[in-house]
Amino acid sequence: MPKDQGLKLAISGKGGVGKTSLTALLAYSFTDLGHKVLAIDADPTPCLGAALGFPPEKLSELQPIAKMDALIYERTGAQPGTFGGYFKLNPRVDDIPDRFAAEHRGIRMLELGAVEQGGSGCICPESTLLRALVTHILLRRDEVVLLDMYAGVEHLGRATADAVDAMLVVVEPTARSLATAAQIKDLAADLKLQHVYLVGSKVSGTEEREYIEANSPDLPVLGHLPQDVRVAQADRQGLALYDAAPELAQAARAIAQRLLEGKLAQ
Repeated sequence: MPKDQGLKLAISGKGGVGKTSLTALLAYSFTDLGHKVLAIDADPTPCLGAALGFPPEKLSELQPIAKMDALIYERTGAQPGTFGGYFKLNPRVDDIPDRFAAEHRGIRMLELGAVEQGGSGCICPESTLLRALVTHILLRRDEVVLLDMYAGVEHLGRATADAVDAMLVVVEPTARSLATAAQIKDLAADLKLQHVYLVGSKVSGTEEREYIEANSPDLPVLGHLPQDVRVAQADRQGLALYDAAPELAQAARAIAQRLLEGKLAQ
């Protein structure tokens, strides 16, 4: 994984396991290590900006790309919410990251938003624009890209899967969370993603670390984030989790170092 081209990482997992927390912690870890970072919030209920500690005025600048009707019409030639008509399948997207990202402490962030009609696989202007944008970001941008997803691979396609250096599946030390990880592993395999890893979250002590490692769905474990009450405190106070929870920040930096150095299990 060459440092000069930037890592492209997708973070997924069952809702509520801490994938947004991991994304935010990694964003600051890579920034502290001297890398440019573009963080993409691909969750239908975006909250990455809050985890990053973006101030309210910065968060107010953000609008999900999927909600930008005028932009979608301009780039695709079709009104959002329409199906079956003609529209551009390769719309221009190269200017979108720089025009519509908010920036705070060296981290740039975009919100993708959700396509509300037709399902995640619909052939509609919104999904076409989002897929083209993700493709451009993964293939053409040279910074570290962190794609905070929900439990699935909806924003990835076969054409871009090779550009993802790794997918990190965040799991709690529970059977249900590990079962979701197994489902995500199968979805990733369908796209032929080469590197898929687990990251333990909300882990209290050796017993829970060993539970995750013993019950992994045949995925290597990249690291563990400890249980920390300061996650909720940081959220209530609008603070960056990286600043509020030093032990979590240390664990995330170790994961970032492993990713940068390519010390990953094959």
